[in-house]
Amino acid sequence: MSEKTLTRMDLSEAVFREVGLSRNDSAQLVESVLAHMSDALVQGEQVKISSFGTFNVRDKAARVGRNPKTGEEVPISPRRVLTFRPSHLMKERVAAGNKS
Repeated sequence: MSEKTLTRMDLSEAVFREVGLSRNDSAQLVESVLAHMSDALVQGEQVKISSFGTFNVRDKAARVGRNPKTGEEVPISPRRVLTFRPSHLMKERVAAGNKS
């Protein structure tokens, strides 16, 4: 498995090459898209990107957890978590990449 990480800079560079915007405009476009996605998720909205996947915010209730080492019960406070569900096309594309 590759240890390369796709960064914001990589995304803006791809926009620069593919779309032809300046590097500065490409970086601003990537930042703007990520900011819109983040803002929508903070507000509890679902973010769906066709042929890629869906981001959701889920509310998890308070519960009692256990320290696996000591067995001691520990309260876990309620929280919001981000989930991602890939589209079928993305799943197929990743699976096809694993075969090669």
